[in-house]
Amino acid sequence: MSESIAWIAVDWGTSNLRGWTLNHAGNVLASRNSPKGMGKLTRGEFPAALAELLADIPLTDKTDVVVCGMAGARQGWLEAPYLEAPTDLSGLIKGAVHPESGSDRLTVSILPGVCQKHGGENVMRGEETQLLGLASTLPGYAGLVCMPGTHSKWALLDGTTIKHFTTAMTGEMFELLKTHSVLRHSLNGDLETSARDDGFAAGAADGLDRPQDLLGQLFRVRAASLVSGREPAWCFGYLSGLLIGTEIAANRDQIGGAPVPLIGSPALCDLYAQVLQMAGATGQPVDATEVVLAGLKAARNAA
Repeated sequence: MSESIAWIAVDWGTSNLRGWTLNHAGNVLASRNSPKGMGKLTRGEFPAALAELLADIPLTDKTDVVVCGMAGARQGWLEAPYLEAPTDLSGLIKGAVHPESGSDRLTVSILPGVCQKHGGENVMRGEETQLLGLASTLPGYAGLVCMPGTHSKWALLDGTTIKHFTTAMTGEMFELLKTHSVLRHSLNGDLETSARDDGFAAGAADGLDRPQDLLGQLFRVRAASLVSGREPAWCFGYLSGLLIGTEIAANRDQIGGAPVPLIGSPALCDLYAQVLQMAGATGQPVDATEVVLAGLKAARNAA
């Protein structure tokens, strides 16, 4: 006899959809993945996408589904209004919205994101649940948290309270520059040689040392290939290192003596850890799936 499902946790991103069934003790029974992220759906398609994700799961009773991420965006399933920072993330569930699920077996709660109106307008949606999860797995942590990605977040966390945060469009800028700018001409070729690591270190050093000269240093990617014969792998690494180094330099004054938790893909967190070490700090990679699940659990338990 299969173990009883108590509730379902869902992380609905822009590109992908992930779900987990959990028992009454909060242990994961099974996981599901789908490519049907928010960016691929119209508003009316969300119930069917969720039903498809859960199609082979036997549900005998009305089951709670707690959702974080882009399903609550303005262009998502149902907008979940932002909580305004500073805010205690333990109250996330109080801001949840409840769309029609299309099923009499499912009760859906979509968690809100967090906005910032003072000290620089900003928004996050999905990362707040990871931060709540981090606070649950590192009780009492107070300090800076880095969340590398397409739009990297740097959040000042005090227990479960998010006090302030910033966003750096590092990942998106990297993609735009390597694909659509003049720099693309220096990136055609084998990008997996050892020169890539050398380029990354050089770019990170320049970004850390002279973040104010980012616009000027970007052109070194092109000039280095033309004048010094730098191979594409070196140029690719340099561009990546330069952008990450500049991002970390912008947050250097907020970094204390404690290791900075890094929440993101392992490969990207490793790059950020390298540059943090160059800046005299320490990065502590954290499993992104573990903290988003911990955050969804903490939000539901608070209900």
